[in-house]
Amino acid sequence: MISAVSLWLPILVSAVIVFVASSVIHMLLPFHRGDMRGLPNEAEALESFRKAGIPAGDYVFPYAGSMEAMKDPDYVARYAKGPVGFLTLLPGGPITMTGSLVMWFVYSVVVSLFAGYVAGAALTPDTHYLQVFRVVGATAFMGYSMALLQNSIWYKRNWGATFRSVIDGFVYALLTAGTFGWLWPR
Repeated sequence: MISAVSLWLPILVSAVIVFVASSVIHMLLPFHRGDMRGLPNEAEALESFRKAGIPAGDYVFPYAGSMEAMKDPDYVARYAKGPVGFLTLLPGGPITMTGSLVMWFVYSVVVSLFAGYVAGAALTPDTHYLQVFRVVGATAFMGYSMALLQNSIWYKRNWGATFRSVIDGFVYALLTAGTFGWLWPR
């Protein structure tokens, strides 16, 4: 068994590599350009949100509030009439990615930490590169990709966007696995 603490170097290096790779995927490649679409009549829609004074947060519409309320004929009629949706509103203000980038890097460290923990519990020093690659790769893939499917299952997020993000996670898992295989204790 190898402690996750002794794997600090592959944990940090893999997080940095994933951070750089994700920046390239999202800023330079056209892979995700079709994930979101603009609203028809965007100006009208935004003005109606402003007039309603809706604070930043996650919303569902129509809203029932309980399983019992979902049986109410009024709710059933509103749902049938539509539109039906999920909406996330962010606060207005200057455009900044700093907080999201910091959280993404921390998340990448956490995925690598758990992948290192699992590999350290399952493997020994001097384990062959490919075995380290398999264990770390599978664990990192779960961390980067598997939970994304829930967004399409429950919140009806576009399956194409979800699958493109799962492919991103596969790339991140390969990079994490390769880094651990390269820096695994000998």
